[in-house]
Amino acid sequence: MTAYPGGVKEFVVYTAMRLLVFVASLLIVVGVWSLVAGRDSVHAVWTVVLAFIVSGIASYFLLNRQREAFARRVEERAHRASAAFEERRGREDVE
Repeated sequence: MTAYPGGVKEFVVYTAMRLLVFVASLLIVVGVWSLVAGRDSVHAVWTVVLAFIVSGIASYFLLNRQREAFARRVEERAHRASAAFEERRGREDVE
């Protein structure tokens, strides 16, 4: 198992908040749909599709800071991996 220096906090926070925004959107869509069209006419597939759309738009604006922190962590990790690869390749060229 690979140890992650600094952990994966940004990933966990961003993912948990995305799930929370989706669940909230789903509850809002189901509530509004049942108020407008009646309780018996709520279609599960369409409510999930609408909730995905609403949560995607909402999370774009609401979770900008968390998304940027997660992207920074991924970029730092990719840079470290690239530097380590170049170092190993340089050692092979010397030998």
